[in-house]
Amino acid sequence: MGGRWVTAVLLVLLAVVHAQLWWGWGNVSQVEALRRELAAQEQANEAARLRNERLAAEVRDLREGVETVEEIARQELGMVKPNEIFVQIQSPATAASPAVRSAGEQPSR
Repeated sequence: MGGRWVTAVLLVLLAVVHAQLWWGWGNVSQVEALRRELAAQEQANEAARLRNERLAAEVRDLREGVETVEEIARQELGMVKPNEIFVQIQSPATAASPAVRSAGEQPSR
């Protein structure tokens, strides 16, 4: 009779532990959701780390070299040095655009 009580108590404890595993706090589905969230956050962190490295390299270049500042000024501000000639080449698709006309061409009415 005593062995049956021990078996019954152990089965009840096993059921409680098993229920906690599947439906209680920190259950299997919550752990899996946290793993997915962790993987997504690690990817976001890696993307941010790469962006930070690129920005740090750009800051380092701007502090150390005049060439980078000049390149940015030429690209974004259209800087041209004295005695330089600026030539802009348009692609055929841009040249054929109706918005681009030659100097002597009159707008159509």
